[in-house]
Amino acid sequence: MSDNAAVVEAVHEALSHVNDPEIRRPITELGMVDTVAVEGGRLSLTILLTVAGCPMRDTLQRDIAAAVDGVDGVTELELEFGVMSEQQRADLQVKLRGKAGAEPVIPFNLPESRTRVFAIASGKGGVGKSSMTVNLAAALAAKGLSVGVADADIYGHSIPRMLGVEGAPTQVEDMIMPPQAHGMKVISIGMFTPGNTAVVWRGPMLHRALQQFLADVYWGDLDVLLLDLPPGTGDIAISVAQLLPTAELVVVTTPQQAAAEVAERAGAIVTQTHQKLAGVVENMSWMELPDGSHIEPFGSGGGKTVAEALTRDVGTDVPLLGQIPLDPKLREGGDAGVPLVLSDPDCEASRAIRAIADQLAVRKVSLAGKPLGLSVV
Repeated sequence: MSDNAAVVEAVHEALSHVNDPEIRRPITELGMVDTVAVEGGRLSLTILLTVAGCPMRDTLQRDIAAAVDGVDGVTELELEFGVMSEQQRADLQVKLRGKAGAEPVIPFNLPESRTRVFAIASGKGGVGKSSMTVNLAAALAAKGLSVGVADADIYGHSIPRMLGVEGAPTQVEDMIMPPQAHGMKVISIGMFTPGNTAVVWRGPMLHRALQQFLADVYWGDLDVLLLDLPPGTGDIAISVAQLLPTAELVVVTTPQQAAAEVAERAGAIVTQTHQKLAGVVENMSWMELPDGSHIEPFGSGGGKTVAEALTRDVGTDVPLLGQIPLDPKLREGGDAGVPLVLSDPDCEASRAIRAIADQLAVRKVSLAGKPLGLSVV
């Protein structure tokens, strides 16, 4: 083997450790490495992007430069980017999603899926459901889990702002590559509407949008998917039950009894949809004053009341997962696009949210393809 051939082989090995930032798989495996040439220590690389103007180009350029920097025999890098042809994109889709032209399926419903899906629900608006969604997601991602967030609140979408997502999804053939924020994959109807345009749709269009979020978006191998549902038990709640029958509901309430009654109705939907209730989160439970004392501006006991009522309604234990204190920094983090569990991980509210995340962090174990040790007598 010539010296140049050995260097080229070493470059391919180095590039096999560079993942596409959106797909999270090696660029060598995805057919993105077009040409590799070495002459006199000068390495010429051509990398094919999935689409022109790929938003993750700078990240890819940095990762490639870092990967080849340590290759013996390479003293200079000349990196060029091209764009995949239609056929190459079609081949990529087949590699990622299976047979071309096949009807997209929701991967989380497949027997081999190990992703736990949590639908964050509430009976009414204003209880902090979206804040809980983004902070629980960030807490789970900080534990090293692969996390996705789907903003299923089509009319009142707020997840892009609360996670600081500025990029738009990338489309590869029929697949949608979701933007990422704080290590999480995120999708929202707000990424497809100009400015602050209102979404004025009836039920069938809402169902189709949610279906596309689940089937057309390339989520990869997630540990956890969180859906931020709209308040109440309307079209989206019904669609989630139909499209994701194994999704587990987390009901968010505040302590006052009026909110607790509405939250109970939101959770009791499982008696008709036959879904599982993961538990109840009580938000805005108390507020700490400058002297260290606590006040309860919204009363007390609502979360416990909802958990006990739902336990009676469904006939299985529905735990109170935790109580989150009222902290202005939680709202500030949402406005700034940085979840509180990341900006101030040691505050009381962050600790309470992380404790809830710990209870949700167990990944499903699939038995698909595994020998069970059974024998026929």
